[in-house]
Amino acid sequence: MTTTESHLLPNGQDLDTARAEAARAYELDRAHVFHSWSAQAQIKPMTIVASEGSYVWDGEGNKLLDFSSQLVFTNIGHQHPKVVAAIAEQAAKLCTIAPQHANAARSEAARLVAERTPGDLNRVFFTNGGADAVEHAVRMARLHTGRYKVLSRYRSYHGGTDTAVNLTGDPRRYPNDYASSGVVHFNGPFLYRSSFFAETEQQESERALDYLERLIQHEGADSIAAIILESVPGTAGIMVPPPGYMAGVREICDRHGIVFIADEVMAGFGRTGKWFAIQNFDVVPDLMTFAKGVTSGYVPLGGVAINDAIYSTFADRAYPGGLTYSGHPLACGAAVATINAMEDEGMVANAARIGEQVLGPGLRELASRHPSVGEVRGLGVFWALELVANQQTREPLAPYGGSSPAMNAVLAACKSGGLLPFANFNRIHAVPACNISDAEVAEGLAILDKALDVADGYVTG
Repeated sequence: MTTTESHLLPNGQDLDTARAEAARAYELDRAHVFHSWSAQAQIKPMTIVASEGSYVWDGEGNKLLDFSSQLVFTNIGHQHPKVVAAIAEQAAKLCTIAPQHANAARSEAARLVAERTPGDLNRVFFTNGGADAVEHAVRMARLHTGRYKVLSRYRSYHGGTDTAVNLTGDPRRYPNDYASSGVVHFNGPFLYRSSFFAETEQQESERALDYLERLIQHEGADSIAAIILESVPGTAGIMVPPPGYMAGVREICDRHGIVFIADEVMAGFGRTGKWFAIQNFDVVPDLMTFAKGVTSGYVPLGGVAINDAIYSTFADRAYPGGLTYSGHPLACGAAVATINAMEDEGMVANAARIGEQVLGPGLRELASRHPSVGEVRGLGVFWALELVANQQTREPLAPYGGSSPAMNAVLAACKSGGLLPFANFNRIHAVPACNISDAEVAEGLAILDKALDVADGYVTG
């Protein structure tokens, strides 16, 4: 970790002043802030005092390369000047207005999203974030079909609100799951840790689809409203679906009258080198949820993109749902500026190029030299390193649902080297901004290389 050479941070603040404010912020945080997904007395949150591009500065003035995009949402990097200016301009013009009124920012944001969605996903219902987008997509599917059950896969994350957390297929669901939400979970394809004893991607895809078909038969197809899938599962491990799988799910849904919901909250807006990850598989869902990258997280916003058939259900029948801040002008102004900046500056194409030519090859080269790396997988700027204690047995470096001294040491090495990683269980995710440069990727890979030396010290076979 390197301390900034200048006494001024990118935001113009004096370093000594920033340190004093950071200390005060930490003190107040510990006294008054209740944190997500945490045992409150056991955490020591990092204070961030400034950010710019692909970097953040902590409370001591240390500069870190952000390979996490925070929670995988700063798709255009930090403090993009065009978006910062657009937020200020929108605030001066129309800061807020109730959702029953049309406003220019919301209308333009909806147009820009609909221009980029696949197929006939031409209408947009705006929400405050990803979890409530999932809540409303499920509600729409249930009302459209007159059915209640929803299928979702294990190793998934769909949000922290009631329906969304019950759809989630990772351990965060457990304390919130009373088996009363109408959700049925199933195993999806993940060849490295296959549930289907597959040896090839083709086998994994075919067996996963056959299993899903039999599950639907046993649950009763006429009782199932929707299947929801992250187009590329994110927090759960960035497991890119094998060829044919998503098309197979689409065919199953069509045959049984089931709504196909694609969750693009994390994978959307350039992350995989396409505007939406589902476009990597030439499949059109019926509903698609989004959030995070639509504004690069600068102002909270989410939404549901809706096809013509489901829109028609509510053309002359009131949709029983809404939010006070649906299509909030400040958030939609940020979305307009973000999408335009991504388009004008070729960020989606850059993400694809970085993944194919720089980040993907670089991570695979690290894997070839480090016995602690079991697998590298991903697309665009959306990659995961699966860390193991033994490549033959594939024993994870931390247990499913937990951490370990080994993973803690690896993450500490990343941060001390000047890298802010995204980690979950036994994985490090390399998920930088879509506009990251080749040189910044090389910097991050060099730091990861040294951190993986630490991981190698925990390898047992």
